[in-house]
Amino acid sequence: MATHPVRPTTQIQTVVGLDPVVTDALRSHLAEIADSAVLSIVEEVPSYAGAWSGRMGEVIRNAVQLALGGFLTLATRLDAEAPRAPAIEGAYQLGRGEARQGRTVEALLAAYRIGARSSWHHMSDVAVEAGVAAGQLARFAELVFAYIDELSAASVAGHTDELESSGRVRQRNLERLARALLTGAPADAVNAAAERADWEPPGALTALVLPESQVSHALTALDQTTLQPDDVPGLPEGHASLLVPSTGSATARPTLLSALRGTDAVVGPSTPWLEVGASHRRAVRCAALGLSGLVDTDDHLAALVLGADADARADLRARVLAPLADLRPSTAEKLTDTLRSWLLNHGRREAVAEELFVHAQTVRYRVGQLREVYGDRLEDPAFVLDATLALA
Repeated sequence: MATHPVRPTTQIQTVVGLDPVVTDALRSHLAEIADSAVLSIVEEVPSYAGAWSGRMGEVIRNAVQLALGGFLTLATRLDAEAPRAPAIEGAYQLGRGEARQGRTVEALLAAYRIGARSSWHHMSDVAVEAGVAAGQLARFAELVFAYIDELSAASVAGHTDELESSGRVRQRNLERLARALLTGAPADAVNAAAERADWEPPGALTALVLPESQVSHALTALDQTTLQPDDVPGLPEGHASLLVPSTGSATARPTLLSALRGTDAVVGPSTPWLEVGASHRRAVRCAALGLSGLVDTDDHLAALVLGADADARADLRARVLAPLADLRPSTAEKLTDTLRSWLLNHGRREAVAEELFVHAQTVRYRVGQLREVYGDRLEDPAFVLDATLALA
């Protein structure tokens, strides 16, 4: 097994050279000392409660025995450079395993402190009973704790490496999941991506489009399982997308909008999580309207409908205004404004006059002109609908 480079907190320089009688006595008690150390760990460190039985207890017990065996080998040598690779590698792999189990580095270091205390207590008793010299006992103690420092440094390195490695893998899986959601991948493929990313699907998702400079600020106020897709096509330059989980309840949207206050986010509709691509597309279209501040797409549905096909709307406008084409441009412009206001105000002359800043008699005159041009079409519901959409 390959070893991993570790920078221990303490370089072991102490030479002990234990008498073989002392060493044999210690080796004969090795399993008992290891079991006592593990018991102390599971009793005193909450994260290890219940770890005595089962596979994890066996893993910890083997790690402790390996460490103690390596220590005795070191303690019997007369040189300070005795090989420690197997124990160091074992400590490194233990650190990786503890990270995979979800234990913190603080819990790991606490286990080392308690294990070292318990091991020293029993090992010193055995060594004294076996007749270890006083000078050797002092060097023995120094070696024990220097050795534990080196092992704990290796375990911390393993713990850190595992978190970094697993974090990168999970982040890549989350990015793939977000991309699958936005590209319309089949439901079974998206569900598989969610499982690989260890991401629990919510009741609903809401897509946001916001400036990249505001993403970090927004994430601090949003659900921690929010997805952040990368390389999203169609986004305005300098913008990013977020997919925010929610319950889909009546209070979820007001809560989300409140959390985003102070940002320039465009908030798409809440959709079932597998359909969030539709929310994202609407948010992108609404962002293209050029609105400022926090934008709720639910408040701009008419503008989105009217802007859905700009070419079709332009053709519709040209067809509606065709009867005015032969008039002088200034007259055509005034009648166009009057027709628009007359439609939107349902023919209320005073409202039209107020909106256009003209006298009511002027409105009556212009409407008369429109009736001359359009005739009965002004009363045709189909034409009224076309003209309202074209001029709105």
